[in-house]
Parts: sequence; structure tokens; C-alpha cells
Amino acid sequence: MASVRGLVLVLLPLVSAGLTQPQDSELTFLLPAGRQECFYQTALYNGSMEVEYQVIGGAGLDVDFSVTTPSGILLIMERRRSDGVHTVEPTEAGDYMICFDNSFSTISEKLVFFELIFDSQQGEEEPDSWADIVEPDELLDIKIEDIKESIESMKSRLERSMQMQTVLRAFEARDRNLQESNLGRVNFWSAVNLGVLVIVAFLQVYMLKSLFEDKRKIRT
Repeated sequence: MASVRGLVLVLLPLVSAGLTQPQDSELTFLLPAGRQECFYQTALYNGSMEVEYQVIGGAGLDVDFSVTTPSGILLIMERRRSDGVHTVEPTEAGDYMICFDNSFSTISEKLVFFELIFDSQQGEEEPDSWADIVEPDELLDIKIEDIKESIESMKSRLERSMQMQTVLRAFEARDRNLQESNLGRVNFWSAVNLGVLVIVAFLQVYMLKSLFEDKRKIRT
């Protein structure tokens, strides 16, 4: 039976008193052959959690993937997949269990990348931070709130761009690993074919030489 290890995913800081919005996080880990790795992620009520994963290394480039709710309901189950994107909305408050299973493979380990993206509707009560301590000037035409909204919009777009770049890097890593694996196979079988050709050539020369030697012995 495959062993199971449960890990608390500490990529997402939570404030114990207020249960603030979890931060987007990502992780790349090595999943051994015949093993299952599970990660626990805390999510807020009435929010949205997006899970994206890719197998970027290992024979077959596939794993079993599952997501279980805090109440123990199997929400998502996929078998022998190389990648996937799933959105849980609205989320049930509590710890979600995200598992990657490689128990069907007895030899090959897998390199897995996954990312968590959160979008909670409860994040509207964030403190104004620097905007609260600045005294408004009625003579100014530009409002501080407008500047803040522009900065927040730019920040969210930059974060989304970073997430897309991370996903593209994961795709590039998977393609590179696949190419390196194919290159190793091509080199191996090329060496085998070359060895067979050399052996066949020597056998042909030996057979021809022995054939001519027999004819000379018969004539004498």
C-alpha cells in the first residue's frame, strides 16, 4: 500500500485572530514512486480558490489528483493527468486537502508544480493604510482614493502577470525535461544500432574470409 504524508502548506500566511485573505502561493516538489503527497490549505467562506498543477518531470508526466473539502467530501478526482486547472467556488470555510498520487508508478518519480490563486469577496474591508494618515486637501483636483484604486488595479495586474510567467516557466521546464529524456533515448538507441552495424560488418568480413580460405584448401 502506498504511504501517505500530510503536509501543512505554509506558503499561505493567515492572521490567527482575523482569518485574513490567504495569499496566492506556488510550490514545486518531487513526488517519489509509489507515494502520495497531501497538502492542507485553509480557505475562507464564500471565496474562490483556483488550483492549477503540472507534471514537469518524470516518465509519463502523469499523476492522480484530488481535492477534498473540510467536511471530507471528495470534490475533484482525476487519474493519470499531466496538468489541470480547477476552481472551487464558493469555498467552504476550513482546511482543504490537495493530494497528488504516484502510487501507480513503481519506478519513476515525478516533479510536480502547482499553484493556488485566491479571490475572496470578504477582502473589501482592508485598511486604507497610507490613505488613512494623509489629510485630504480640498484644493487638489486628484483624489487620493482615485490614486489608490489605480495603484491597486496595477498591482493586481502585475500579480496576475507574475502568475502567468510562473505557469509559462513550468511549461518550459516540462518541455525541457521531455526533450532531454527523448534525447537520451535517441542517443542510447543510436549507440545500439551503431554497435549492431559494427558487429554485422565484422561477421560479414569473417564469413567472407573463411569462405575464401575453404576454397583454397579444397584446391590444394
